[in-house]
Order: sequence, then C-alpha cells, then structure tokens
Amino acid sequence: MEQAADTHDGHCSCGFVRYRMASAPMIVHACHCSWCQRESGGPFVVNAVIEATRVTLLQGEVHLVVTPSASGKGQKIARCPQCQVALWSHYPNAGERICFVRVGTLQAPARLPPDVHIFTSTRQTWLPLPEGALAVPAFYEPAKVWSAEARARWAAARA
Repeated sequence: MEQAADTHDGHCSCGFVRYRMASAPMIVHACHCSWCQRESGGPFVVNAVIEATRVTLLQGEVHLVVTPSASGKGQKIARCPQCQVALWSHYPNAGERICFVRVGTLQAPARLPPDVHIFTSTRQTWLPLPEGALAVPAFYEPAKVWSAEARARWAAARA
C-alpha cells in the first residue's frame, strides 16, 4: 500500500502495534532534557507533536503507563503491551488531545527531522548540534517558533 506524502506510518519493535499519523505534525522537537535522556536511554528524544485525532491505530492496542516528570504532573506513555516500546506520550500541559509521537518508531523517521532542539542546557556536551539548528536552553514561546497554521491546529485540538 502506497503511503500519502503527508502521512507517516509507524510501529513498535515486535509489530503488534501499527499506527498512522494522518498528516504532518505541528512541530518536531528534539528534547535534550535529563528526563527524556533517562526514559529513552539516549542523549535526546525526537517527538512529533500532532493531534490525537490524526493518530490512528491500524493494528493492536496501546497500554498507557503513567510515569514521573520534571513538572511533577507525570506523563502518560502509550506503549505496546507486548514489547513495551514507547510510541507516543501525552503531557499534562497538552492533555490526551495531543500526541508526542516518538519519531524513531516511524517507518521513515528521516522524513521528520527536528524543527527545534529544546532543553539544550542539559544536553550531552559531546553531542554537537547541527550547524544552524534552532536550539534553546529550556523551552520557547510557541508564537515565536510555530507557524500560524500549527498554532491554529493546537488551539483547535485544545478547544
């Protein structure tokens, strides 16, 4: 089956869960915070921020696991119930109407490079950032980084 240019299919490691993002995300973050480093076991995690209504399970089901977070409010991680791979998260500030999809679980993750590197104040110093990459020490003001279309999508999803 051919995939439309603006859709993105993904799956867990064992293949039990398969999903589709029905459009491009609003934005893609490379998060270098120490919490993401700990949870992923890597120097950062890349998340595609998209409306939950645009993420469709094609096969299987996910298990929501609540984990601690720096905010103290926790996050809900959608994991495969068999292989336990994290597929996306729901953060308290966004709620369950927004998914932070783990780009590494997509079939073609190179199609979604980061738009912004966040929490670089805690990034691993041995990891150079790409020349010219937008990078901020903590978070940022979405109005200064997001497109008008992305801000409108966020507002509509949160309404």
